[in-house]
Amino acid sequence: MNGGWWIRTARIAGAFLLSLSILLIGPAAQAAPIVVKLATLAPEGSLWHLMAKDMAERWKQASGGQVVVRIFAGGIAGDEGDVVRKIRIGQLQAAAVTSGAFHDIDSAAMALMIPMLYDSYAELDYVRDRLTSELEARMAARGFVVLNWGDAGWVHFFAQRPVVRPDDLRARKLFVWAGDSVSLDLYRRAGMNAVPLAVTDVLPGLQAGLIDAFDTTPLAALAFQWFAKAPHMTDLPWAPLVGATVIGRSAWERIPADLRPVLLAVAREAAAARREEIRRLDREVIAEMQKYGLRVVPIPPDARAEWQATAEGAYPAIRGKLVPAEYFDAAVRLRDEYRRGQVADAHQEGQQ
Repeated sequence: MNGGWWIRTARIAGAFLLSLSILLIGPAAQAAPIVVKLATLAPEGSLWHLMAKDMAERWKQASGGQVVVRIFAGGIAGDEGDVVRKIRIGQLQAAAVTSGAFHDIDSAAMALMIPMLYDSYAELDYVRDRLTSELEARMAARGFVVLNWGDAGWVHFFAQRPVVRPDDLRARKLFVWAGDSVSLDLYRRAGMNAVPLAVTDVLPGLQAGLIDAFDTTPLAALAFQWFAKAPHMTDLPWAPLVGATVIGRSAWERIPADLRPVLLAVAREAAAARREEIRRLDREVIAEMQKYGLRVVPIPPDARAEWQATAEGAYPAIRGKLVPAEYFDAAVRLRDEYRRGQVADAHQEGQQ
């Protein structure tokens, strides 16, 4: 009898302790934060890195510590193609990306970066604002949620020797993003000597002579210090470079449903807060780089016409291959719609 009493008492005590441990340990386990590993090519301290840090801090505050973002900057998580693959298999959850990733996620976003299509941020904003919901829906269907859109400035050509006309660029060894077979094909069709490399290999490639020209924004050329090895910048805005912060849909859906709208709003506020600063500094850093040897190469009107013709000559290949035809057409239509509105407004003002 005594033995049975001891066994029953032990079982009751064990059940009580197990229940108590569930009560005490369970909430602590549930309180463990959701970690979002976010990759970016942007170097530490750059504006894009600061934007990601700002978003991370705001997410932590808005979620009461439930969601923590860890940033892997400077390309340590790999090139954009690598990052997209890692998000798909769950090694990473999010990334700040540009054109190098849009090819792998959904190339419709490349409609925002068609060479020589846009003359101003006003035109870009008009088109982007009207295509955003469709572009985001397409990316969501491919497993990526767009948290925000951002700018990296206007792409220019940088080279070790001056590039004034398209023929000058054809004589150069031009960097093209590795894995972007479509852009590689388009550049080569245009007679360019395009050399595919990872972004992290651009500086070593310039030093070793594998390439002697690249296209990027002034702000990026300074941030990565590439301009020091290719100090001639062609004074021709080739195309806007658009970026986005994306998160894998499976990772996004692990975040409590009531938090997602809050975090999405916070992410978009973080991007909006930096947008005008990035646009302003993309112009101002040119003067800063000139102090360290950058030479801005002027483009006469007849040379600009050659660049325009070169870009437009590639449009039939871009449409349907680099950019889905319907989005190429939509970008052109909306750009023209904006310009007609500007002409009408100017005409109306002239009559007053």
